[in-house]
Amino acid sequence: MSDAILKLTDVCYRYTDGTRALESCSLTIRRGTRTAVLGDNGAGKTTMFLHLNGILRPNSGQVLCDGVPLDYSRSSMRKLRSRVGMVFQNPDSQLFSANVREDISFGPMNLGLDEILVRKRVDDALLAVGMVDCADKPVHNLSYGQKKRVCIAGVLAMQPEIIVLDEPMAGLDAAMQEELTIILERLHISGMTIIIATHDLDFAYGWADKVIVMQTGQVIAHGDPTEILLREDVQNKLGAAPIVAEITRRLSLIGIELRDKEYLLRRKQDLLEALTAYRTQEKKT
Repeated sequence: MSDAILKLTDVCYRYTDGTRALESCSLTIRRGTRTAVLGDNGAGKTTMFLHLNGILRPNSGQVLCDGVPLDYSRSSMRKLRSRVGMVFQNPDSQLFSANVREDISFGPMNLGLDEILVRKRVDDALLAVGMVDCADKPVHNLSYGQKKRVCIAGVLAMQPEIIVLDEPMAGLDAAMQEELTIILERLHISGMTIIIATHDLDFAYGWADKVIVMQTGQVIAHGDPTEILLREDVQNKLGAAPIVAEITRRLSLIGIELRDKEYLLRRKQDLLEALTAYRTQEKKT
């Protein structure tokens, strides 16, 4: 089996008002990877995501799952959406049941699972996102961050192989973003393929295995974040450079070399640890 779990080949899509959302869009998502998708508002990120689990169908081009083109029949779409879980940017557009447990139960129940198995899946999903204590709370009483967790739990209860999250960090404070990052890391360790749309360049640089940069419905760069996000043309398109990479570069200009030939600093924690090690070494010499 190929490690390419999802693939778009020359996908074009126009909305009914004539807006060109995707134009010859091609990309490959590898099994088990963490992929961050970057680009301005209107770049086509959300539209591309809606093609990954068949919510939208391309005007031309193909979407493939495990090398097989989607056929968009009802049975195929049901199978695909159990494999590719989608978490929308606005949790209120995804939550519709009276309380948390009911909302998370909806997907597994639609799969025709028995009550005992549904309850186990719901309990496991609640545990994964740290919402066990909120299982019986009304959805409208939850905070914005808690609602986002419930949306993720609802997808996890379907036990997908791939989870697609559209701007999951939007609207969350720093503490909630850190908690969500930990949840995502646990999911990745469990073997899940994770795809995230984000405007946070520093998060993408520190978290992702692969990055995709989109502009006006096209993929303009796709690859390793330590290559793609350090390219001057990409930084010009995104309007910034990853802060850790920029600080590291500027320190090297004044003789403080923190970069290792085998490993580039990517996270803020990496930078702090490297600075501490550098200072300790300087004191010894």
